[in-house]
Amino acid sequence: MSVRFDVDAVVLDIEGTTSATGFVVDVLYPYARDRFGALLASRGGEPQVARAIAQVRAEIGEPGADAARVEQVLGEWIDEDRKATPLKTLQGILWAEGFARGELVSHFYPDVIPVLRRWHSDGVRLYVYSSGSVAAQRAWFAHSAEGDLLGLVSGLYDTENAGPKLEPDSYRAIAASTGTGHGRLLFLSDRPGELDAARAAGWRAVGVRRAGEPYADAEFGDHPLASAFSEITLAARSSS
Repeated sequence: MSVRFDVDAVVLDIEGTTSATGFVVDVLYPYARDRFGALLASRGGEPQVARAIAQVRAEIGEPGADAARVEQVLGEWIDEDRKATPLKTLQGILWAEGFARGELVSHFYPDVIPVLRRWHSDGVRLYVYSSGSVAAQRAWFAHSAEGDLLGLVSGLYDTENAGPKLEPDSYRAIAASTGTGHGRLLFLSDRPGELDAARAAGWRAVGVRRAGEPYADAEFGDHPLASAFSEITLAARSSS
C-alpha cells in the first residue's frame, strides 16, 4: 500500500518502526541488564545515575532501597517491558557507552536509511520520539552500520522531555518545541495507541506494520498503513 502526505516534518518511532524490536530485546536489554549492578555500585554518585535511582525508589515507594533492590526492580521492569523513565535513563547510559566502544552497532530495516536520506535532502525535517532515552537515541543514530546518521535528525524526544507516548499532550509539546503546525507533522509508529494519541493532537499518522513485529497483527482502525518506508510518499516541497 502506498500513502502520500504533504507535511513539513516526520517524527519517527524506533522499535518496530525504523528498527527491529528483536534487536532491542535480544541484544540491548541483556547488555544493560548485565551491567546495571556495576553501574549502580560504582557510579551511583553521578548526577544522572543518582537521579534515576531516586526515581526508582520513589516509583516503588521504598526511599531506602539499596543498589541490589534497585537492580532487582530494573530487571523486573525489563521483563514487563515497562517504559519507565529511570530504566530508560540507565539503559541509555550503558548503551551509549557500548556504542562508543564499538561493542554495539544499531539496527535499521533496509528500507529506512535511503528514505530518510531522501526526505532530508528534500527539506523534510526529521525527529525521533521514542520511549528510549535521548542519550540512547543519539547513540543509536550515531552508530549505524552505515555510519553516523545524526546529521539527518533535527531533534530527539523521549518520555522525559516530551511525556508519555500514549498522551496527546506529549505530541502537542513536540509540535510546540519544533515550531511546526500540528497538521504538518507526520508520525510513524507500529503501535496503534501512539497513532491514536498523535491524531488526537492533530497530527497525521501512519501505522508501520512489519512482519514479525509484536504489533504486526494489531487492529489499526482507520490509520493508513505501510509495510516499509518506501511506501510513504511526501509531496514535493516548494523551493520558495
